[in-house]
Amino acid sequence: MFKKILIANRGEIACRVIKSARKMGIATVAVYSEADKDALHVEMAEEAVCIGPAPSKESYLVMDKIIAACKQTGAEAVHPGYGFLSENAIFSKRLEEEGIIFIGPKHYSVARMGDKIESKKLALEARVNVIPGYNDAIDTPEQAVEIAKSIGYPVMIKASAGGGGKGLRVAYDDKEAFEGFASCKTEAKNAFGDDRVFIEKFVEEPRHIEIQVLGDAQGNLVYLHERECSIQRRHQKVIEEAPSPFLDSATRKAMGEQAVALARAVNYQSAGTVEFVVGGKDKSFYFLEMNTRLQVEHPVTECITGLDLVELMIRVAAGEPLPFKQEEIPLNGWAMECRINAEDPFRGFLPSTGRLVKFGPPADQAGHVRVDTGVYEGGEISMYYDSMIAKLIVHGPTRDSAITRMRDALNGFVIRGVAANISFQAALMQHPRFVSGNFNTGLIAEEYPKGFDASMVPHDDPAMLIAVAAAMHRQYLARNAHISGQMPGHEYKPGSEFVVRLEDGVDHEVTVTAAPDAVSGWDVVFAGERYEIRTTWQFGQALYQGTLNGEPFCMQVERRGLKYRLFHWGTQADIMVMTARAAHLQALMPHKAPPDTSKFLLSPMPGLLTQIAVAVGQEVKAGEVLAKIEAMKMENVLKAERDCTVDALLAKSGESLAVDQPIIGFK
Repeated sequence: MFKKILIANRGEIACRVIKSARKMGIATVAVYSEADKDALHVEMAEEAVCIGPAPSKESYLVMDKIIAACKQTGAEAVHPGYGFLSENAIFSKRLEEEGIIFIGPKHYSVARMGDKIESKKLALEARVNVIPGYNDAIDTPEQAVEIAKSIGYPVMIKASAGGGGKGLRVAYDDKEAFEGFASCKTEAKNAFGDDRVFIEKFVEEPRHIEIQVLGDAQGNLVYLHERECSIQRRHQKVIEEAPSPFLDSATRKAMGEQAVALARAVNYQSAGTVEFVVGGKDKSFYFLEMNTRLQVEHPVTECITGLDLVELMIRVAAGEPLPFKQEEIPLNGWAMECRINAEDPFRGFLPSTGRLVKFGPPADQAGHVRVDTGVYEGGEISMYYDSMIAKLIVHGPTRDSAITRMRDALNGFVIRGVAANISFQAALMQHPRFVSGNFNTGLIAEEYPKGFDASMVPHDDPAMLIAVAAAMHRQYLARNAHISGQMPGHEYKPGSEFVVRLEDGVDHEVTVTAAPDAVSGWDVVFAGERYEIRTTWQFGQALYQGTLNGEPFCMQVERRGLKYRLFHWGTQADIMVMTARAAHLQALMPHKAPPDTSKFLLSPMPGLLTQIAVAVGQEVKAGEVLAKIEAMKMENVLKAERDCTVDALLAKSGESLAVDQPIIGFK
């Protein structure tokens, strides 16, 4: 067994590998860019080596620097994690030539299966079901349009070296095929250093189901059941679960056997994933691609099998045989994973960067709740890398129990300082289509065609929010009175009457009295109903926990000036609590209109301005491209909302932009 390994990655997956290595008694070496010098994986590893500036193409993607770090530290093997160099055949071959073990498949397997075009040809030879398409690299957007028309819309434009939703577009007409081809090539070049693109038929109403495979150097190959990955936004996975609520045992067996046959065709050693698109009506399945690495969603497989995939990868790389046979692999219970990303669901899921002022994940519970992360409270979320903050994983005996556990875990996951998609994940967890298991990859696009906002998740008991906000405000006043010494004339009487105003502008009269039977408790009367709130909560905490009419509750709270922002079961509510006099005075105040920004193109996110596509004086039609911004490894295209004329260019290509920074002015 190895004495020391180097992790050629960062963030959550680097921390994940370190945990398994530590359990095995193996020392670890972290590599880091200048932007990651204070990162969690650097702190966790026994040794750390700086490998260059923040951009990944100058650090995490530079093979020479990784190899030099191995030699400098004496690392015998390299675990690549996922992304970066994990599916680069040249990298694994160079390590082999240097006498360093690659903890993953052999370079020839990576070369044949890591390339989507070649792997599809190989799948045909291995008699694996494949989707119709054009399996060679396409050179021009004009050629892409012609091929798309010959296959028949809709089509999927995909980067050959792609993954994680990057370098991928769905086109429904010639215009989308033309523009999608250009964007795919750009994203693929920036993310993977390989801009080859191909096209295949897009299967409508598909489910995305993948099979985890595992092989050793002795020729043993098994599949570790399946993962359901159909809940996606912009072709990036949002929620994964194992097993799939859609498959029966016969289909699971057939897919698993085809996945193993494909892996056997390239003498596959290590963990890998064979992805399939599955038809929703007849369970027909077609090979999509093979990921020759560990997947982001591997924890759900670990939960239902009880296996540590990272440990098994390390043992296989060290020459050990698999310690079990196919029929010995268990399938216990149900597991789910939510990707917690730094993006604002209320602003079109735009990337969010900055300092994590508060990071309070739910506590790990062995066998029930697990949090895999590479961040910590006070750390920075950088614009240079992907948006993942953490992976929240739960396990239960049934799918319903897993959903319940995930809802509870999301409800208590506190993130402040950057926007996160927790409320959206919580909304999905209670969406009828998700709960029923009757969904496909189009669920998010179909159910949220105009984006996501809090009104889409009406709370099933808004009176509860009103009562809790009123109790919190009464507790806040009592706290301040205690601190200030209760000046004469400012005493708070046993009963306090407030006006609570919801976001719809409607005022509600509420009475709050201190509970006679509790140190920290309040009786709230609203609309003829009494709410008994008992809590040990102290003001300033992010989670408001206690009992409501005897039942336990947990609610996130954030005080914003005169308002309380409450988060509960996916609901985000801004509630104002005040006296009747204050409510009357506020109603008399004149409304101040926001400034007119309609004549400017504003940056919707922090990022790098990679292109301005127009010039001063140019007449622009609605829908035309104005600029492109790169943030968190994704290219974002900004288009004109209406016909206009360019008056001024207010930013330059290559400039780092802040949110709402003007880019272009219009006449």
